[in-house]
Amino acid sequence: MKHVWRPGNQLYPAPAVLVSCGDALRSNLITVAWTGNICSDPAMLSISVRPERYSYDIIKRNMQFTANLTTSAMARATDLCGVRSGRDCDKWQLSGLHPYPGVAVECPAVDESPLSIECAVKSIIELGTHHLFIAEVLNVLADDRYMDAKTGKFELEKAGLMSYSHGAYFAQGNKLGTFGFSVKKNKK
Repeated sequence: MKHVWRPGNQLYPAPAVLVSCGDALRSNLITVAWTGNICSDPAMLSISVRPERYSYDIIKRNMQFTANLTTSAMARATDLCGVRSGRDCDKWQLSGLHPYPGVAVECPAVDESPLSIECAVKSIIELGTHHLFIAEVLNVLADDRYMDAKTGKFELEKAGLMSYSHGAYFAQGNKLGTFGFSVKKNKK
């Protein structure tokens, strides 16, 4: 038997992403769980932000941001950046996170993040409580701690990525298969 609930946002788990915005002189961090890939060519993603959030105006003014993936080790800092406002504090200092200079954008990335995705906002759709920022990926910064020295492969699965599900943070679980494993032919 299934329970019937009113319409709501139940698409979980979602990545817990730290979005950095601003410029090299003054920047802020905001935790965003409502984010996702929307196109592969050109590479594009989206984030949803409430207009009353401090970072909203920064992103809208600069039309760029960096989406930084988070890890279990970053859980406390990620949560703090979601519950404290940049109007009242310096989230970089308070969280203990460190800015890494942007390459294709003016805003810094989060140095502790295993993968930082630099984006240029292409459009903003006003939806209701949240506005959707649709952005093109300009550059990706991959932490060399997760590069296999022998193969050169980026092993993001070793980063301990974090997700958000219905009010709680979780560490990424066990690998269940790879893309296409359900139709892969067995070698004899």
